[in-house]
Amino acid sequence: MRRLIPALGLLALTGCDVPSEFFQRMESQAKYEYYESSEFWADGRAMRTPPEGTIAREQPVGNPGITTGSSNGQYVTAIPVKVDKNLLVLGQKKYSIVCAQCHGVLGDGNSIVAENMGLRLPPSLLELSNKPAGHFFNAITQGYGVMPSFSGELNTQERWAVVAYVRALQAARGVPAGAQTLPQENR
Repeated sequence: MRRLIPALGLLALTGCDVPSEFFQRMESQAKYEYYESSEFWADGRAMRTPPEGTIAREQPVGNPGITTGSSNGQYVTAIPVKVDKNLLVLGQKKYSIVCAQCHGVLGDGNSIVAENMGLRLPPSLLELSNKPAGHFFNAITQGYGVMPSFSGELNTQERWAVVAYVRALQAARGVPAGAQTLPQENR
């Protein structure tokens, strides 16, 4: 009996006389195509010039060093946002959620996921301390190698927080547990 009910429902729907235009309303609506002429505007063009000051969706807004990790075509070397305890706590939280599965909790590339990767192992972030901060921000934003983009998971502030946390992991490398301060060369 239960199998009969869906079959009867499908049979009932086939008897409905719904015009195909009903399902294609957006496709068949009145609209102008690119470069088509229009009698509505005095210049005869349907395409309009965007108002002055319009910003394209893909164009970064604000300080490009913050929004893209680059300035004048070069990666920024320093983190362009205020680095404080709150930013590092946020960075640790987001790193643990998004990055640690592949790069390891310590950033050394040792993780269960890394052990099972067949193509290319994730790099040790500790060994990339010579890379500028913008490199890491760009890798999170655009993806790098096998790593996909995480710009959908992390907003700009969170990405810089992760970069700050990675820098903290790099600075703490080789510091004995329980040390109160970092050695001068790691600051």
